Amino acid sequence: MSNQIEHVECLIVGSGPAGYTAAIYAARADMKPVMYAGMQPGGQLTITTDVENYPGYPEGIMGPEMMELFRKQAERFGTDIRYGMITKTDFTGKPPYKLEVDENHEILAETVIIATGASAKWLGIPSEEKLNGRGVSACAVCDGFFFRGKDVAIVGAGDTACEEASYLSKICNKVYMLVRKSEFRASKAMQHRVLNTPNIEVLFNTETDEILGEEKVNGMRIKNNQTNETKEIEIQGFFVAIGHQPNTDIFKPFIDMDETGYIQTIPGTSKTNIEAVFACGDAQDKVYRQAVTAAGSGCMAALDAERYLAAKGDI
Repeated sequence: MSNQIEHVECLIVGSGPAGYTAAIYAARADMKPVMYAGMQPGGQLTITTDVENYPGYPEGIMGPEMMELFRKQAERFGTDIRYGMITKTDFTGKPPYKLEVDENHEILAETVIIATGASAKWLGIPSEEKLNGRGVSACAVCDGFFFRGKDVAIVGAGDTACEEASYLSKICNKVYMLVRKSEFRASKAMQHRVLNTPNIEVLFNTETDEILGEEKVNGMRIKNNQTNETKEIEIQGFFVAIGHQPNTDIFKPFIDMDETGYIQTIPGTSKTNIEAVFACGDAQDKVYRQAVTAAGSGCMAALDAERYLAAKGDI
């Protein structure tokens, strides 16, 4: 079978709040965007239950429902949304750039918007997956509110884990912080903040053996990895803060990234080091990682792409 080659003005790689917002703006600007929604259309919000911190939803909204509304709005303005993966990229030379969907379909794109997001790192225990969204979360800022006045645990040893533990301590009754080693990885300032917060109890040399509960989290079984002693503690929420992994591997030969794979953009813009390639959402944001900031950066990427094409005289 011969290769099928398609030429597009604006290719959006990935969905979620960033990708869909970019699509809405690009479609309204008559850029005829084509979106490949990836393996998990809608991104991390499709595995999030209640979203209560996105403006405009006073009663809150379920993550999957919100992403369905985003998708419908993007389609309403003419975005061509396709369910599939970009498997190969080539950003050498000048645009249009060649990207492959599979071995028989190539796309030549005048502009590319990367909105592939990031995936939370998990512990990899079965109960964590079973209770995800039912007391297990990878975002304290997103979901901490639901555990006001309750006892919770958080796993992690870095700055993000300390920040999230501090955040939880303000709304929860008790926060158990599980640290696998005998010391933090976090900065001294963050360590002091945690250690001086009365309702945070840090358990060093501690690993999670199991998260307990059938329909929702009601406890955890932890193990001291020095003594192998196990014990069970009642909790209602379990937060994992061991990092995120940006979904950017296919762009690595060409795009400037930090040491963990987050795309580096020119400050105040969505522009990457490659002409006509823009990045938005969690693929380039390791600081905020919220739906509303992802959506804002998706808007920026579409506007940057539109201005690029207008300067070339393409639209």
